[in-house]
Amino acid sequence: MTPGLTRREREVTDINEILKILNKTKIVHIALVDGDEPYVVPMNYGYTYDNGKLTLYLHGATEGKKLDLMRKNPKVFFSMECDVEPFSGQVACQYGTSYSSVMGKGIAEILEKPEDKMKGLSLFMKSQTGIDFQFNERLVSAVSVIKIDVIQFTAKHRPKPINA
Repeated sequence: MTPGLTRREREVTDINEILKILNKTKIVHIALVDGDEPYVVPMNYGYTYDNGKLTLYLHGATEGKKLDLMRKNPKVFFSMECDVEPFSGQVACQYGTSYSSVMGKGIAEILEKPEDKMKGLSLFMKSQTGIDFQFNERLVSAVSVIKIDVIQFTAKHRPKPINA
């Protein structure tokens, strides 16, 4: 988990609750560094959480800007959210949005070995669909598979106020 969360009362520390957020969320926003500019791309993802270690898996085209940037600097930041619901109040400062989120940082690796890519795509599809898919070398040769070893992460939940 990442230190420095400002709104501690919203922090989610129970890993089972965090895994529920990861299971519900289908899009992750991956932030990369492009020289002195940020570059953010939304992507579908899969994940594993084993022995206290979170790993994200992404897939995409075999060439392009995000892969070029990851090769230059594999450090990434990510953010995802679910259960987004606006609410209102009697005055402007009582308006807001309820949500659950996970964000963190990690190191991206573009997988090259077919067996690593097959494993990553299987995990990706299981997370996205709940179905176990099998892949072969021919199928995985047509896509890139990115593995992000997560270094730190935090989760938050902002509930809808009772009176909203």
